[in-house]
Amino acid sequence: MGERLMVVVGFEAAELLDIACVTTGLAMANRLGTPERAYRVRLAAPGGAPIVCGTGLTLHTQQSLERLTGPLDTLIVSGGVGFERAAADDRLVGHVRRLARESRRVASVCTGAAVLAAVGLLDGRRATTHWRFAARLAARYPKVSVDPDPIYIRQGNVYTAAGITSALDLTLAFIEEDHGPELARQVARDLVTYLQRPGNQAQMSLYTAAPAPDSGAVAKVVRHVLAHPADDLGTARLAALAGVTPRHLTRLFAEHLGQAPGRYVRQARTEAAAHLLATTDLPVAAVAARCGFGTAESLRTAFTGRYGIAPSRFRATQRRGPTGG
Repeated sequence: MGERLMVVVGFEAAELLDIACVTTGLAMANRLGTPERAYRVRLAAPGGAPIVCGTGLTLHTQQSLERLTGPLDTLIVSGGVGFERAAADDRLVGHVRRLARESRRVASVCTGAAVLAAVGLLDGRRATTHWRFAARLAARYPKVSVDPDPIYIRQGNVYTAAGITSALDLTLAFIEEDHGPELARQVARDLVTYLQRPGNQAQMSLYTAAPAPDSGAVAKVVRHVLAHPADDLGTARLAALAGVTPRHLTRLFAEHLGQAPGRYVRQARTEAAAHLLATTDLPVAAVAARCGFGTAESLRTAFTGRYGIAPSRFRATQRRGPTGG
């Protein structure tokens, strides 16, 4: 197979990292791979005009969207704070629709999903976007099944990636799909990043998803849960630790974290297990014990329910090779 034409579509106030993660990842694959199977990467915009990114930096494009013709290997629409104007731009949406018909794969990064939704490509499909804008996308495009959790989603030949640096995960997935896992591993190593987070790994961690709760009782319980996942973390025990009744603690958790204490504990334990699986060689049974799961089977059930992947497969995905220099 010859060169693969990969086109990244930008627009006014696009996110620089949405673009750079893709173009840098593909350029690295070209340097490490074979020339006869190289990617030909082009940045396109309406009128071929420079793109003033949301950061204020300006990118010069290589292609006018209007003059671009297929066949394309992959069409990738970036996101950014200008996504709503882009999705409302009939000219841009029309050309993306035209080019999508001439592309083997079509993808969006972050809020670029709004452009694909405006095209109609996401109707009846499951799609993701940056967690902060997921509700807005779902409300504006009710035919799209918006899932704010995964890093990226593939539905047929249409891919949607979550927020900003998930563009790198998507790019590594493309490289592995096109060239195999070894080149993807080499690219990840040179970029000093994970080989590839599983597509359905949650965007947001319990450690970063919610602001510190205002309630002192909830904050105290959360700190204890995160620091001691193997302890007795039943609601009654946690309520006693916080100095409130179990009923009141449940009410506080619903108010500040939007879920019951038991559900929060299960998620915290599962995330702790994910960290140990990715960073240690502990047997799965030992990981389960350290994280408060009674058995390896209990861990497997919880892990598959949260990440859609078995613990052993998650470890293999994360640890197929070194990721640092």
